[in-house]
Amino acid sequence: MSWIFLVSALVARAPGSPSIVTIASPRGEARVLVRSEPGGRMLAAPALLPALQGTVVISGAWAEVTLPGAEVFRFLLGAPVYAVGNKVRPLAGPATVQRDTLFFPLQFVTEVLPKILNGRYRYDVSSSRLTELPQKNPPVVAVVARDPNRLPNGLRRGHVVTVDAGHGGVDPGNPGMFFPRGIREKDVTLRMALLLRDELKRRGIGVIMTRTTDTLIVLRERAGYCSDLCEMFVSLHINSLPKRPGASRVRGFETYFLAEAKTEDAARVAKMENEAVHFEKADEDSAQVDGLDFLLKDLQLNEHLRESARLAQLVQSHLEEVHTGENFGVKQAGLMVLNTARRPAVLVELGFSTNPEEGRFLTTPSSQHDMAGAVADAVVSYLLEYERRAGATSDSAPKVSRATRP
Repeated sequence: MSWIFLVSALVARAPGSPSIVTIASPRGEARVLVRSEPGGRMLAAPALLPALQGTVVISGAWAEVTLPGAEVFRFLLGAPVYAVGNKVRPLAGPATVQRDTLFFPLQFVTEVLPKILNGRYRYDVSSSRLTELPQKNPPVVAVVARDPNRLPNGLRRGHVVTVDAGHGGVDPGNPGMFFPRGIREKDVTLRMALLLRDELKRRGIGVIMTRTTDTLIVLRERAGYCSDLCEMFVSLHINSLPKRPGASRVRGFETYFLAEAKTEDAARVAKMENEAVHFEKADEDSAQVDGLDFLLKDLQLNEHLRESARLAQLVQSHLEEVHTGENFGVKQAGLMVLNTARRPAVLVELGFSTNPEEGRFLTTPSSQHDMAGAVADAVVSYLLEYERRAGATSDSAPKVSRATRP
């Protein structure tokens, strides 16, 4: 069967392979991120199945997917096959469980559903869009009472996230060496923050903004916008390097959480971002902000560092699917903007303005939309994980349970 995995790998690298698939139905539209996982290009069940009104039960080695009015699709986990009725059919890649999340091969949406249920679904390759067609005689489906406190994506209602657009007002951030004329870091972070706000709201998540205009917010007060009602703090920034040989060739993205810097580069980023304090009015407290004691004085009281690290991992993973730069991974540093956070908090460096290609990428509307959608998807993934760890259940979320086959 090794040739099947070779085909899967080639498909995963195909230039036409979409990064996002749109599921369109009479209920609305949902954008599902296409992930690179072992076995090829994959779709996460928690994102895909609510859009299809589907449920899944993992029974032994099989994942059984039920769609309204359709036969059960059975996927043999780890093997490139699926079954409908008594027929077993090949797939380019297997359904798998990765990091406690069930993934289906992209082929399930692009080929399997349109072929098996050709009167119900149509897939358009050019737009990466699966459309649920109107039914003349729709099947009678038993209506199951759903938890009104749950959203279609499986999240409970009421989640709130604080989004922070880095810099602003008299603090321009970095000058944006390869940005269009007149554009500074503060302008790009504000644009990205507004897009992220809209993407989170589309996913049913409430948003608190530290700023929505070109104004200066005191650095140490930003995390305070994430009050008792808020569950996480996300600060958006643009990276840059000082002029030196090779600096303009560096491009990529990284996400930070609060801890003592372990590398010289992390310390450089912390110093660069913390310099924003010099745009604020001096007072007795700000006179002491340069010391490590100030940056980390509440570290032992912050019980959310592990959660912050996990959120940062998910941000990096989702951004990797849409970003053209290198994934520099999760890092830690004494970032003043995160110091007062009492919730999971991360700072995302979306790319380098000192790289010409990335300067264009960071200021292109389509790229900005893709990045905002990826960060929003990371937030949803984190919240779903947290709810599962906390023992939350949902009738409207994809039902993933383990049962013993009789």
